[in-house]
Amino acid sequence: MLTQISVAIIALAFAVLVFFLIKTLKAATQSLEKVTSTLQEVQKTVDELTYELKQTIRNTNDITVDVQHKMKQIDPVMDTVKNLGEALSEVTYAVKQVSSGMVSKFKQSRIEQKKEQPVRTEIPLTASERTFQSYDGVYNHNTEPAQEKSRSRNWLGYVDTAVGLWNSFRRQKAR
Repeated sequence: MLTQISVAIIALAFAVLVFFLIKTLKAATQSLEKVTSTLQEVQKTVDELTYELKQTIRNTNDITVDVQHKMKQIDPVMDTVKNLGEALSEVTYAVKQVSSGMVSKFKQSRIEQKKEQPVRTEIPLTASERTFQSYDGVYNHNTEPAQEKSRSRNWLGYVDTAVGLWNSFRRQKAR
């Protein structure tokens, strides 16, 4: 009888153990099913993101190619702007040299005029000196506009020379 009671207790304990084991296995199965569905959703999301990422990369590559093409088209314009800047710099330098040369010649001619015409404070004593003085006053006064005309002609000559040099320089640079 003791063995029968022992067997019955063991059988009952085994049944309880199996009951709880089945319950645990069902809970584990449900958890695994949830994990599987979550992994499937994650995989679907990753696939969608991968497709969108590939599309974004393709668009980026297309934009890069387009920008490179447009940059190549702009290169001649940039070269032209660079050449224009150099040309303007050269013209400015040439004009500066011409104007400084003209100013220095003008100053030098002024200084020479002042040196050539000393101011006489004394009254000529002889009649011949008075005659020479009046002759110089009349004829030197009338020749001054002619000197100014020749100066303006010289100035125009300098400008013509500078323009000719500039044109020959540009033609030579273009070759």
